[in-house]
Amino acid sequence: MTRTLETALANAAMHPVLAVDDEEIVLFALGETLQREGYKVVTCSNAVEALSVLEQQPFSVIISDQCMPMITGLELFAQAKEIQPDATRILITAVLSLRTVMDAINKGEIYRFVVKPWLREDLLTTVRNAVQRYELICKNLVLQATTRAMNEQLMNSNRTLDEQVARAMEQNQRLEQFTSMLERNLERAVELSARLLQSCQPALAEKAPRVYELCRAMAAQLKLPRSQRLALEVSAWLHDIGLIQLPRDLVERWLKSPESLTAEETALIEHHPLKSEALMSFDDALEEIGPIVRAHHERWDGHGYPDRLKAEEIPWLARLLSVAVFFVHSAQDQNTTMELVERGGGSTFDPAAVRVLLRCMTGVAAES
Repeated sequence: MTRTLETALANAAMHPVLAVDDEEIVLFALGETLQREGYKVVTCSNAVEALSVLEQQPFSVIISDQCMPMITGLELFAQAKEIQPDATRILITAVLSLRTVMDAINKGEIYRFVVKPWLREDLLTTVRNAVQRYELICKNLVLQATTRAMNEQLMNSNRTLDEQVARAMEQNQRLEQFTSMLERNLERAVELSARLLQSCQPALAEKAPRVYELCRAMAAQLKLPRSQRLALEVSAWLHDIGLIQLPRDLVERWLKSPESLTAEETALIEHHPLKSEALMSFDDALEEIGPIVRAHHERWDGHGYPDRLKAEEIPWLARLLSVAVFFVHSAQDQNTTMELVERGGGSTFDPAAVRVLLRCMTGVAAES
């Protein structure tokens, strides 16, 4: 046994895991898989038994099936959160519905999803990440205690700062009162979707803010009407939301070297704009965003996907989004990327959209 493996097993043994599932064969598979990696695993066949165990001993990670009699996985996590708030919670489900995703994220009850049937390496990676999260939380608790002590000293010596913060909070509250109901609903929907993207595909979530900044600059350059500006900006945040159900390694390979994908993998990737549009339907405020994200991989010459639209068949805002996404996702340096965008005008991109991008590049925080 190598030293690295010995260290990993030693670290695993320090982190007890609670596994809950009403299917005996699934529970056995979970326990066997994790025990082989050195974790100390406690298994329960129902949520009532699991809650009793949680009252008796601490756990770093709690893994639960969603569909169980009497108490579902999310209901179990809601109670477990009260008993052991720092334990990392992982939900196992055979049906990954959007409603389940929204409920779980809104309540802050889960860290990751594992979809049945799972891949062994994906499950182990998720558990290792969950353990790391638990360790970080424990370290953060110590840091937070130190920070609170320092903050108390600071507050005692700087009353002026407190007054400034209070005034700023009051101004923010007044500003919120002027926000329309539509914008509030839209903001909530975008935030939820962005958090979901961050949870499932962090590599894409890191690029979304840069796409947003570039789209915002183009909207300002064109002086778009308020409704179109909001639609373009929200599309910039959510254009890749359809990729959340694909394996993370597949998406990362697509970002780095799309030519390395098999035909089957490429088909999965090219289907994601349709999934993005479908996910937009969960909120009325996002209804007009669907056609934009669906069409942002279409090409001016008709060789894009998923619908092979060409020229002005492609929605105008989708054409703007297309050049912004290409610019941000390009693996080349900025100058080379700009040359590629220019050469692509009339084939890959709408020439008008290319001109807008070129005019607004100065001062836009978008790195290749």
